[in-house]
Amino acid sequence: MPTEKDLEQGRFFANRVAKRDKHLRKWARKSDTDCYRVYDRDIPELPLSLDRYGDAAVLYLYERPYEKPEAEETAWLELMAGVAADSLGIAREAVAVKTRRRLGLESQYERAGPGDRREPVARERVASERVVRENGLSFLVNLGDYIDTGLFMDHRPARALVRESASGKRVLNLFCYTGSFSVYALAGGASEVVGVDLSNTYLAWAERNVALNGFGRDRYRGVRSDVQAFLEGEAARGARYDSVVLDPPTFSNSKKVDGFLDIVRHWPSLVGSCLGVLAPGGSVLFSTNARTLRLDPSLAPGASIEDISERTIPEDFRGHPHRTWIIRPA
Repeated sequence: MPTEKDLEQGRFFANRVAKRDKHLRKWARKSDTDCYRVYDRDIPELPLSLDRYGDAAVLYLYERPYEKPEAEETAWLELMAGVAADSLGIAREAVAVKTRRRLGLESQYERAGPGDRREPVARERVASERVVRENGLSFLVNLGDYIDTGLFMDHRPARALVRESASGKRVLNLFCYTGSFSVYALAGGASEVVGVDLSNTYLAWAERNVALNGFGRDRYRGVRSDVQAFLEGEAARGARYDSVVLDPPTFSNSKKVDGFLDIVRHWPSLVGSCLGVLAPGGSVLFSTNARTLRLDPSLAPGASIEDISERTIPEDFRGHPHRTWIIRPA
């Protein structure tokens, strides 16, 4: 049974969600977008984020600084999920509830499954797959099977920048995940887009997103490879790209390759390898949500670095969910 304090928090949450959704719905409609973040831990006592995907939503609970008995936490979350549904005007069954924890080295983007304690598991299932719109493009998202849905909405402006500058270019999308940057590059008229990822699951997902938007394999190719090994191979054979998108996970410790990726430690070598495959006049778009990363220019000799973070933070996200730079040979 929710307490009076829980009910009061529910009223605060309802007011905030309804107000934000009304504002964002008008903004999103103008750009042919139906997915956006409605609430982003705006109230300290409510460490939640709420993402809308058309007529469905995902409610994330972030770890609290204090523990609550599981039964009380469950009742509180159910109350907030019901409030979210009512405030968005959607069915309660269409709101997936998930918990975000600090992820270990082995738990990036893995499928959540019963009893799998390496990855936070969705507390319930909604109809998993659906298609959403973003800036006039279509993307397949999965709201039930993974902690992340397949579309990182905070990168919406960065994707738009890629589309604006892609015409006639060869674009390399590293750690391509489900291919959203690739789709934007194709929509911008890229002559060729290559997406690189270690996961067959995400490469197949990326191909579905490409096809969903009417693009064929004549301009798109997915490659299953370790990114560093791929870059070394491309440099050795003299391959060159006009634009490189480098949006790596903070950590990766895949069993498919030796060693691991810690972007805070390894970004200089990755950026250097990207510069090694650039065509004259080319550039690297490097983005990370690693808060402790310090992009020290002295660690990237021969590079010109421009911080464009402020241009890549969307209206529906508060704070600085990521940082982004354009890097060119000096």
